[in-house]
Amino acid sequence: MLSGRPAGLPAALTILALAAAVWFVRLNAIGAPPVQTLGWPSATPWPTPSGTEIPQLPSYSPDPAHESIARQIDPLTERPRRQRLEIVRYTVQQGDSVFGIADAFNLEPETLLWGNFDVLNDDPHLLRPGQELNILPVDGTYYQWKEGDSLESVAASFGVDVEDLVDWPGNALDPLEREVRPGAWLIIPGGERPFRQWFVPAIARGQAGVGAAYGPGGCGEAYAGGAVGTGGFIWPSAHDTVSGNDYWPGHLAIDIAGATGDLVWAADGGVVVFAGWSTVGYGNMIMIDHGTGWQTVYSHLSAVRVGCGESVLQGSTIGAIGSTGNSTGSHLHFETRFEGGFVNPWFVLP
Repeated sequence: MLSGRPAGLPAALTILALAAAVWFVRLNAIGAPPVQTLGWPSATPWPTPSGTEIPQLPSYSPDPAHESIARQIDPLTERPRRQRLEIVRYTVQQGDSVFGIADAFNLEPETLLWGNFDVLNDDPHLLRPGQELNILPVDGTYYQWKEGDSLESVAASFGVDVEDLVDWPGNALDPLEREVRPGAWLIIPGGERPFRQWFVPAIARGQAGVGAAYGPGGCGEAYAGGAVGTGGFIWPSAHDTVSGNDYWPGHLAIDIAGATGDLVWAADGGVVVFAGWSTVGYGNMIMIDHGTGWQTVYSHLSAVRVGCGESVLQGSTIGAIGSTGNSTGSHLHFETRFEGGFVNPWFVLP
């Protein structure tokens, strides 16, 4: 009789051997790889000390009977859009405005003026159907190189760095030679310059006579007394949306939508200090001095229904919307001024 050996050991070994055999068969049945000489394949990586790389499992081909997840092809994938580098030409259409054209090309309206000084002369009211405009590919200015110019002087005059000129691909400048021939045109990305402003100056009722210098609608004498405004403003027409130019540094007014003949009302009470034709592109124009430091201007009118020196009340009819003067379509050009300076009408209208 042998001692030190459990009586049931042979049976236990037999059961373990059978279990291992069944496990091995099941692995091969689902496409698992055969036993490798360096270890068993397993879904769980072999334990490794902290900080060491875990060995990769051997690769194998899945059973075709099993489903797999494939990446879907998206037929609507968009290609990235390359930035435009060249200048394009746009022909002005009836009803266009500097503000509207700039918005259509995702540019600031200043860029449209600065890129077309020879056509618009910094005056958005000089826009005319049939004109061809330069549409820059980026906000900034357009400059023709002159004899004696340098990259440093030109960059400084437009408030940019020299590298902004050299690095812009559309300028095609050699980064080493950096030579620009006189007469060449350069895009100045981000460049700015002062505007040349065109407008009728504010006219106080006590100085109304100075308005004669700005057209036949100018009043010939000064006025004392008369209606005084409330200090608040109402919309000067039945419309309260912009059609064309909004308020920006090149256009110190808003263009209110409307059809020719729609009535125009006094935004506040006061005395008329200009009523009729102007010679600065405003067409038929009315200016009212409100006696509170404020003046309002209404221009491109098709009709003027008040006269010089007349007192008007807030909301009274003074004219009709039109498209006279420098205009490409019917609208009301409306300005608000305080103590001679321009105020954005959006700040004072209800």
